[in-house]
Amino acid sequence: MDALKAEIALKRKAIQEDPVLNGARPTKYMRRGELERLKEEQERKEREEKEAREREERERKEREEEERRRQRANVRGSPVPESSFNISNEETIRRLRAKGQPIRLFGESDKERRLRLRALELIEEKDHERHGGQNDFKKALEDVENVERLLKDKRAKEEETKDKGKKKEGKEGGADTAEVLDLGLVKADPDKLYPLIYHALKRTLKEWEEWMDERPESVKRTTQGKLAAATQRQSAEYLKPLFKLLRSRNLPPDMLARIAEIVHHMQKRQYQRANDSYLRLSIGNAPWPIGVTMVGIHERSAREKISADQVAHVLNDEVSRKYIQSLKRLLTFSQTKYPPDDATQLMG
Repeated sequence: MDALKAEIALKRKAIQEDPVLNGARPTKYMRRGELERLKEEQERKEREEKEAREREERERKEREEEERRRQRANVRGSPVPESSFNISNEETIRRLRAKGQPIRLFGESDKERRLRLRALELIEEKDHERHGGQNDFKKALEDVENVERLLKDKRAKEEETKDKGKKKEGKEGGADTAEVLDLGLVKADPDKLYPLIYHALKRTLKEWEEWMDERPESVKRTTQGKLAAATQRQSAEYLKPLFKLLRSRNLPPDMLARIAEIVHHMQKRQYQRANDSYLRLSIGNAPWPIGVTMVGIHERSAREKISADQVAHVLNDEVSRKYIQSLKRLLTFSQTKYPPDDATQLMG
């Protein structure tokens, strides 16, 4: 009996505390205006939440951009995240050697070496911006205008001291008097190629400079004449890293073979073939695999065709792109001064 009374007391207490059971029952029907008001209230809340999320995302991006600007402005003291500069060890070694830097410091890890390379590149960019960040071609054009008087004096001295007979013989012989580079050395003895390529390119660059100096003054003072002279000076500047690699005998084997082909065909006035070698050097001819290149333990049939001598070296870095572009300018000049006997060997 006591248990029954206790159960009744619990039920009575629950009815008193529950508004629904206590008589405050909701209405069965709602007005259309009330439904629309509830809908608008819900849409308003969703819109405010969306705007708050967008505002937070915008503020987060602004903070990240400010942090990146702060890191770029303080390169020497702020390390660069490795995830933003993830390159292979071979590429890191190649770029450090191109800059004349040691490939590894004492106790330096691969990660620290990549960060050191990135810091060096950012310092170079910062120095470039500090000195005006002006266009290389514009700078070369200004140099041409500034040294015009010096070039005139130099030409006058050369005309006094140079033997006219040898000069005439050099003009008539040109590329024919130079020993043609032997492509068999690519496989037989690659080390002998470095001085041959170096002197051949230096000779062509010197002939291009003399060609510019020997133009009439009326041609030099025209806009086109100044642009041509600026192009020659710019190319000479861009080729300096290549000459440094040739002197140190530090070119990758595939690049050495392609440049040897360019020089060989240029000396034989086979400019069409030289241009083909230039294209293989600059943009490569590797087949692009479609889809997955490796599934399980089996490789695709085109996988073995993607080799190091088929890559696009013009994409390596800015320094490589500049001296590869200058090689094409040397080809164009050589074709102009020493046209081939066969018209089919002309570059397009």
